[in-house]
Amino acid sequence: MTRVFTVITFFFLFGLRAAFAQQDAGVWVQIEAQPSLREAQERAQAYANALPDVNGFRLNSGWYAIVIGPYLRDDAEQVLRVYRAERQIPSDSFIAFSNALGQQFWPVGANILDRGVINAPVQPEPQQEQPQAGLTPQASDESRAQALQGERLLTAQERKDLQTALQAAGFYDSTIDGAFGQGTRRSMGDWQRFNGFEATGVLTTLQRKTLLDDYNAPLISVGMVRYSDPQAGITLDMPLGVLGLDRYEAPFAHFKPTSDLDAKALLISQEGSPATLRALYQVMQSLEIIPLEGERDLRGNSFTIEGRGNGIVSFTQAALKDGQIKGFTLVWPEGDDARRARVLAAMRVSFTTTDAVLDAGAGADAEQRIDLMSGLQIRKPRLSRSGFFADASGAVLTVAEAADSCTRITLDNDQEVQVAWQDAALGVAVLRPSQTLVPISVAEFNTDQPRIQSQVAVSGFSYEGALGAPTLTFGEIADIRGLNGEDGVKRLALAAQPGDAGGPVFDDSGSVIGMLLPAPSDGRALPGSVSLAANVERLTEVLTKAGVSGQPAQASAQISPNELSRRANGMTVLVHCWD
Repeated sequence: MTRVFTVITFFFLFGLRAAFAQQDAGVWVQIEAQPSLREAQERAQAYANALPDVNGFRLNSGWYAIVIGPYLRDDAEQVLRVYRAERQIPSDSFIAFSNALGQQFWPVGANILDRGVINAPVQPEPQQEQPQAGLTPQASDESRAQALQGERLLTAQERKDLQTALQAAGFYDSTIDGAFGQGTRRSMGDWQRFNGFEATGVLTTLQRKTLLDDYNAPLISVGMVRYSDPQAGITLDMPLGVLGLDRYEAPFAHFKPTSDLDAKALLISQEGSPATLRALYQVMQSLEIIPLEGERDLRGNSFTIEGRGNGIVSFTQAALKDGQIKGFTLVWPEGDDARRARVLAAMRVSFTTTDAVLDAGAGADAEQRIDLMSGLQIRKPRLSRSGFFADASGAVLTVAEAADSCTRITLDNDQEVQVAWQDAALGVAVLRPSQTLVPISVAEFNTDQPRIQSQVAVSGFSYEGALGAPTLTFGEIADIRGLNGEDGVKRLALAAQPGDAGGPVFDDSGSVIGMLLPAPSDGRALPGSVSLAANVERLTEVLTKAGVSGQPAQASAQISPNELSRRANGMTVLVHCWD
C-alpha cells in the first residue's frame, strides 16, 4: 500500500512541477495562424513592424502561429485587452501556452521558448482600492467559510460547469456530476496553487469567475451570444463577434464573416417531409462549403454532415419535426480546432426552435446561376472529361488526365470509381466502379484497320456536362498513324472540345475504333480541325493489363444516326476529377 501511495504521489508531484514550469515559462498572446510557412512569415514581419515581442511557432496541427510574449499571465491579459482595444491585433486573439507551440520559425534562428518571461510593453491597469473595514469584502478577500457559503448558492449546472472547466484546464479527470467530493476539492486546490492562490480547495467568487473566464476564453474571443431569428424560428448561441447576418435565401439564413477569422454559418429552416430531408442531405454535400472528406450520417428524421479540406472545416445538422426541417451549418478555418470545437458544442447544445419557418420565397430576387443553390456555390470538379463503358461490369476507359492526382473520381457526379490501370505514355486510364454497374450499352471494339477518309463520330461531353448528355461530333480518318508516324495513334479530321477527350470513336457501323485523346501537352497547338485518337490495339493492351476483356465487334452494316446516338448515349459517361 505504501509503495502504491509513493508512486501516485510521485506522479502527482511530477505533474504539478510540470504545471508550475509552464507558468514560470510564461504565456503568449496568439494573434494569428496561417496554413503555410511563407504566409506566416509575411504576417509575422507585418506584425513585427508595428508591435514588439513578435514570435512565430509551428503548431501541432501543422499550421503556423504568430504570437507575442512570453509574459506573466496578468501581463498577458493586459496586453490582450489593450491591443484589442487599440485594434492592433484581431478581436479573436487569445491566451496560448508554450506546450501548444513547436519549432520556432520567427525571428529566423531564434529559440526563446525556455528563456523566461519578459516585461509587458503596456502599462498595468491601476489597482482598485482595498475595501474599507465594515464594507462587503471583494471576492478575492473571501474566507474559506464565505467561499463555501457562496458555493452553496450554485445551481447543479453551475457546479458541473466548474468541474468541466477544471477538466479542460487539466486539473480534474473524474465524472462531471456536480458533486464536490474529495477529488474535486483536490483539483480546486491544485488549480489555486497553480494560479498563485492559497490552496483551500474551495474556490472564491473571483476564482470561480477566473476559472470560467479562462475556460470560456475561446467563446469570449468570438463574441458568443444568444441569437434568436424569428423568421427562421431558430434560437441558439452564435459567434456574432466574427460573423453577422447577411441575407435570407430560402431555405437558408446566411451569415457572413465580419473579421479576419473568415467563419461562416447558415441557419436551415423550411417546411418538408422525409423525402425533402433526404434531398437536402444530398444537396448539402454538393456545396463548396462542405468539403468531401468527413463523416456523413442520415438516420431516421435527422442527419449530420462533417467536412474537412481546402482550408476549412464544416459541420451541418438538420432534423425533421412536425413537418419542419430546422438546422444549421458552421464553417470554420482549419488550424483552429480547439476553439471551433467549443463554438460548435455551444451551438449544438443551445439549439432550439419555434413554430415559425422561413418563407419559401425569401431571396427569390437574388442572383440566379446554375452553379448556385440558394446563394451557395455548388462544388465543381477540378476537371471533367468523357469516358465509355468497356465491359458489362462497368469498367470505364478514359484519358489519364481525368484520373491524375484526384482526391475522388466519379461518374456523372455520384458513382465513385478507382483507377485500375494507367498508361501514362499513351495517356489512357481504366477505371473500375466501387459497385458493379449495369451499362445500357458496352463498347464493341473493331480491330480492323480503318480506311483513310472513312467517316467517324466521337461521343463526348463537349461542354463538360453543361448540356446533361453527350453530343456526337462527326469527322473522318486523316491518317492511321500519329503526327510523328507512330503506331497506336490515329489522326482525325475532327474539331473536338477538351471535354470530348476520353470519348469513344465510332465507325459508321457503330463499332468503337478508338478513343479520343486530349490535345498534346508539350507546347504544340494543333489546328482546330485536328484531333488524335488511340487505336483499338493499344486500348485492348491497356484493358488486358487492367484485367478487363473488351467485347469484339460483330460484322454489321452501316447504322442510322439515331441508332448511333442511342448507343453512344448508353455507353458514354462523364468522368469528374475532384480535389
